[in-house]
Amino acid sequence: MRGTRHSVTSADGVSIGLLTAGTGADLLLVHGGAGQIEAWAPVWDALTRRWRVTAMDRRGRGTSSDAEPYAIGGEYADVAAVAGYLAGRAGGPVDVFGHSYGAVCALGAVAAAAPVRRLVLYEPPGPAAAPAEWAGRMTGMVSRGQAGRAMFSFLTEIIGMTPARVGELRNVPRSYDVLAVVAATLPREARALAGVDLPRLARTVACPVLLLLGTQSPAWAQANTAALAAALPGADLVTLPGQGHDAVDAAPELLVAELNRFLGGGRPGA
Repeated sequence: MRGTRHSVTSADGVSIGLLTAGTGADLLLVHGGAGQIEAWAPVWDALTRRWRVTAMDRRGRGTSSDAEPYAIGGEYADVAAVAGYLAGRAGGPVDVFGHSYGAVCALGAVAAAAPVRRLVLYEPPGPAAAPAEWAGRMTGMVSRGQAGRAMFSFLTEIIGMTPARVGELRNVPRSYDVLAVVAATLPREARALAGVDLPRLARTVACPVLLLLGTQSPAWAQANTAALAAALPGADLVTLPGQGHDAVDAAPELLVAELNRFLGGGRPGA
């Protein structure tokens, strides 16, 4: 992934690493639980042809620093800090696309009045996505040094992938250590989700919202998206045919097409 590396300091002093490329309207990408900036590689070239895209490393991974104790509110503030920086540079609010846990962080930032023009949320999780029994088992695996088992459990039990699909993903070359990210962040994010109330956050959102949902996504994603659609009566709800929670990898062209439709192409002639 090509672009310019830079950073923004969040409210509590955490440094948030950024990668920016492209020209046009600003689009901020907020990755999910097992990701970092490089997780956007399947859509990066297509997006940067249409927008000036900035991807952020969420705290505790990649080029970003961290702070203890962990609280999801700190992640809301991180997204707000990056959006504020981009808005100051652009002279107005920016568009934001959040996937999975990153969608929760983006929604929390907008609820806290971050300068966001339009918001795209792809299956933000809530308490049902991290049941206490599973979270306990997964945390035990990580504490015993079994990050690979924890990741397999997450992908099959929570995301709903088949073992065959997990095997396919295992063979896809990655430019970062997914298991290191899982070990450092998955247990704390599972605990944090227990206190997330997505409809409450959504009730304070005034900007246009696109909700993305795969037709093959797990039950918690369908329930959360329905709850958000009810809390955001003006939201645009789009289902991705044949897709689950991983369309960034499995159907990048479809995802880019929906962003292009909702956000208007980013720049004239794109």
